[in-house]
Amino acid sequence: MAEITFGILIISDTRSKDSRKDEAGPQLKRLVSDINTDTGKILKGKVIEEKIIPDKEEIIMEYLIKWSDEQKLNVILTSGGTGFSNTDVTPEATKKVINKEAPGIATAMLLSSLQVTPMAVLSRAVCGIRGETLIINLPGSPKALKECLVPIASAIPHAVDLISNKQENIEKVHASNGLTKSKNTNYSHNSPATTPLNLENVAMRLRESPYPMLSVDKALELIKTNIEPQETETVSIWNAHGRILAENVFSLCDLPPFRASIKDGYAVLAEDGKGRRRVLGALKAGNTAMSVSLEPGTCVRINTGAPIPDDATAVVQVEDTKLILKNSDNTEEKEIEILTVPTKGQDIRSIGCDLQKGELIMEAPVKLGAAEVGLLAACGYKEVKVYKVPSVGVLSTGDELEEPGNDLKPGHVYDSNTITLISLLRENGYDPKNLGTVKDDESSMVAAIKNALEKVDVLVTSGSVSMGDRDMLKPVLEHYFNAKIHFGRVNMKPGKPTTFATCIYNGKKKYFMCLPGNPVSATVTSILFVIPLLNEMHGDLSKPIIVKAKLDSSYKLDPRPEYARAILTWKNGTDLPLACSTGNQISSKLFSCKNANALLMLPGKTLTKSAMRPGEVVEAILLNPRTTV
Repeated sequence: MAEITFGILIISDTRSKDSRKDEAGPQLKRLVSDINTDTGKILKGKVIEEKIIPDKEEIIMEYLIKWSDEQKLNVILTSGGTGFSNTDVTPEATKKVINKEAPGIATAMLLSSLQVTPMAVLSRAVCGIRGETLIINLPGSPKALKECLVPIASAIPHAVDLISNKQENIEKVHASNGLTKSKNTNYSHNSPATTPLNLENVAMRLRESPYPMLSVDKALELIKTNIEPQETETVSIWNAHGRILAENVFSLCDLPPFRASIKDGYAVLAEDGKGRRRVLGALKAGNTAMSVSLEPGTCVRINTGAPIPDDATAVVQVEDTKLILKNSDNTEEKEIEILTVPTKGQDIRSIGCDLQKGELIMEAPVKLGAAEVGLLAACGYKEVKVYKVPSVGVLSTGDELEEPGNDLKPGHVYDSNTITLISLLRENGYDPKNLGTVKDDESSMVAAIKNALEKVDVLVTSGSVSMGDRDMLKPVLEHYFNAKIHFGRVNMKPGKPTTFATCIYNGKKKYFMCLPGNPVSATVTSILFVIPLLNEMHGDLSKPIIVKAKLDSSYKLDPRPEYARAILTWKNGTDLPLACSTGNQISSKLFSCKNANALLMLPGKTLTKSAMRPGEVVEAILLNPRTTV
């Protein structure tokens, strides 16, 4: 039996202030490491995390999510906060973070406790699964802990195996209990569901989001930590522009490979100094210097980039010479005068002075621009290894969406999100697939997502992620595709419902960036999250360009940090650009993005600051820096 990893979360206002009063934690540690019955040891557990926290719902959720999603613990045992007191909120916090309930475990604990005291009916314990972690609410009393944990202990290892899809262990348990397993049976919780979600039952919908609201920085961190790098491929340097180099590159030759002239002029012997020189002939780029030999008082006419004769020690530019004698038909120079004193090595590029053979010229990962592919060619490369570009598709959701150009039906709007997002992706070097639109219908959405996952690595959606009765994308992803939702709300305006999820489909990891349906929200969140996601996948380490700017008008602050569209203008004599608002910042008004070249990063409202005034300085993310004026 593999060792099971546990987290112990003690929830108590009193004990969080004075840990010496806690008896539940030590009791749980003893039970986890040494629960025995007549048949032997039941649990073989190791406590990885333990913490005492106050009875605060958001703090409880934070630790349950962190220990499940980041620490990947097998089991989290909470103790306390399951009663009827106003401060008892552990079950509420647990319900908001789990993906599936496990009511049988709670029932078994209740039945066991009822044999000891009828007051056990007042327990409100919740048990369930988040990702690959089993979460069990236990009472706060050290005595009641054992009464509840011992009866369910024998089921915990099997539950962990089921959650983790450890088939060999699962089959052993089923065999020992007289169960048979058909060839095609899959006990894994990762198997996609086929039964409908019954999303039409509006009365039973959630009235509050179960997802904690994360900061933008935390959301970006979760994206980064849950991405697998793309594979590599070898491409011609003609097709390498804009790609990300996947391995270090070393020069295949000396650059230049011969001594070359920096100027148009004359190769001379520096020790001859100034004076007249007999011109032996000419060398131009592409010639060899082997056939020419200099003697004192002679020189060779030479072009920029041409090879230098072996015995020449300087080049004198043509501007520092004077013609003395021509040939009979006036077509060739016979004698010139050097007007300056040349120095040894003057205007000569020595072999390998730019790059030597075997020298590192580019360190991966780096984005290959015009200069970089030119350097590859100069160093002798015909092809180069780069990261594959992730395939991405755009799918818009909503019953109200109408294709631009069609007659607009009552209650409908033209779909602007699809073309906006596709154009934005193209501006950033990607080749997105237009996956069209889909109605807010469960079966239609499942079919559209399946079709998308057959074609792309990353699916970008807009709409159906908020709290409306037709916003079904998150439950559909979890129920039908066993997707893990890494975050479902972000503390920002616009774009609070932005969601990032992953799943395994046909053996390959797939990524979902689910954006709000309002056009501005979709545009802003695609800049903040979609582009960084795609860049991170194939090694593009470029970051947004952030500058400081002065406000030209007042901004009323929102409780959430806001990304306001603005036009930055740079004027002579000013140290910072001036930020001019593009107008009404409501998230449905795409017009506010017109001509915007920056997103102002306005802070959230505080008790001491509710507005920004003209002249105050804020940070701003540049949009399309090449077009900013």
